[in-house]
Amino acid sequence: MTGTIRQFRSFDRPVQLLLLNQFTINVGFYMLMPYLAMHLSGELALAGWAVGLVLGVRNFSQQGMFLVGGTLADRLGYKPLIVAGCALRTVGFAVLGFVDSLPALVIASAATGFAGALFNPAVRAYVANDAGPRRVEAFALFNVFYQTGILVGPIIGLVLTGVTFKLTCLVAAVVFAALTVLQIKSLPARTPNRDAVPATVLQDWRGVLANRRFVLFSLVMTGSYVLSFQVYLALPLEARRLAGSGIEGTALVAGLFAVSGVLAIAGQLRITAWFREKWGRDRSLVAGLLLLGAAFLPPVLTAASPSGAGMPGYISLVLAASLLALGTIVVFPFEMDTIVTLSGDRLVATHYGLYNTIVGIGIMAGNLFTGTILDLSRAAGVLVLPWLGLVAVGMFCAWRLHVLNRPSPATHAEKLLS
Repeated sequence: MTGTIRQFRSFDRPVQLLLLNQFTINVGFYMLMPYLAMHLSGELALAGWAVGLVLGVRNFSQQGMFLVGGTLADRLGYKPLIVAGCALRTVGFAVLGFVDSLPALVIASAATGFAGALFNPAVRAYVANDAGPRRVEAFALFNVFYQTGILVGPIIGLVLTGVTFKLTCLVAAVVFAALTVLQIKSLPARTPNRDAVPATVLQDWRGVLANRRFVLFSLVMTGSYVLSFQVYLALPLEARRLAGSGIEGTALVAGLFAVSGVLAIAGQLRITAWFREKWGRDRSLVAGLLLLGAAFLPPVLTAASPSGAGMPGYISLVLAASLLALGTIVVFPFEMDTIVTLSGDRLVATHYGLYNTIVGIGIMAGNLFTGTILDLSRAAGVLVLPWLGLVAVGMFCAWRLHVLNRPSPATHAEKLLS
C-alpha cells in the first residue's frame, strides 16, 4: 500500500485525478450493474428476453461506439468527452431506477453504455499523454485503482440494494454527478496532437484502419480478452456445476472474483516493474498471453480425472482465476503502452476506440462460441474439451504476437546499416 501511495504521488495532478476518477467510476458502475438483472426480472417482472435486451443494448452502445467516442476525443479534446460521459451516465443511472416501461429502460441503458464509450478512450489517451515515458507505470497504477473500484462497488451496492434498488441508482447517479463537477473544475484541458491529421472523420478512420500493424495487434490481443473474460463465464458456470447454485456455489464464485481483484491490487506494481526490467514490453506481452492460456490447465487436469469433483475441482478453479489475474496484470500496462506506440502518437484516442471496438466484438463472438462448446461438451460427457480449447487459444495468440513482434527483414537491415 505504501508503494502504491508513493507511486501515485510521483505523478502530476491530472494523472492523479484521472486515477481517482477511474476508481470512482468503477465504484458507481459496479454498485449498480451486478444487481440490474435481478431488479428487472424481480421487481419489474420483465421476461427473460426483455432483460437480455436491456443488458445487451447497454453493452452494444458502449462497445459499438468506442470508435465514435475516441474520434470525438481526438477532435474536441479529452476533457469535454470525459465530462460528457460522466454527465450522461448520471442521467442514465437516475432514469434506470425510476422508470418501469421497456422503451424507457432501453433508452436509459443505452445512455449508460454510450457514456462509457465517450469517456473510456479519452481517459486512456489523457493518461498516456500526461504520463509520457512513464506510461507503463501509469497504466499499472491505473489497473490498481480500476480493480479496487470493482471490489468496492458491489459491496456498497449490496447494502444499498438491500434497502431498495432505487436508492442504489440514486447514489450511483450522485457519484457520477460529483465526478462531472470535479472534472469541470479540476481537470486541465488537453488538446490532442492534430499535426498533419486528416480533415474528415472518415479519413481519420481510414488512416487508423490502414495501420496494418495496429490492426493485427488488436486482432491478436482479442484472444487475451476472450480468455480473461472467462472469469465471468466459464469459471462461474463450472463453479455452479461443481458446487451447485446454493450458498456453496455462490461463495465459490465470489471467491474467484475476490482472488482476481486482490491479486491485481496487491501485485500489479511489483509484477509490472519486474517484467519491464527483466523481459521488456514485447516479451512481457507474450508471457502474459502464455499465462492466460496456462490458466485453464488446472481445469483440464480435474476435468480429465474421475476425482475432479469436490475439493480438487474447487482448487483448480481458484488456480485458474489466479493465473488469469496474473496474466491480465502482466498484459494490461504493456498493452496500453503498445497502442500508443503503434499509433505514432497521432489520433491516440481513436486508436484506443477502435481497439476497444474490435476487442468488444471478439469478446461477444468468443463468449458465444465458448458457451456453445461448454453446453455441447457437457451433453457429450467430454468435459475436458472447452478447457483444452481455451489453452489452445492462449498458445496460438502468444505465438502470433511473437511473430508480429519480430522485426521485418527491412527493419533488421536498417539496424545493421545504422
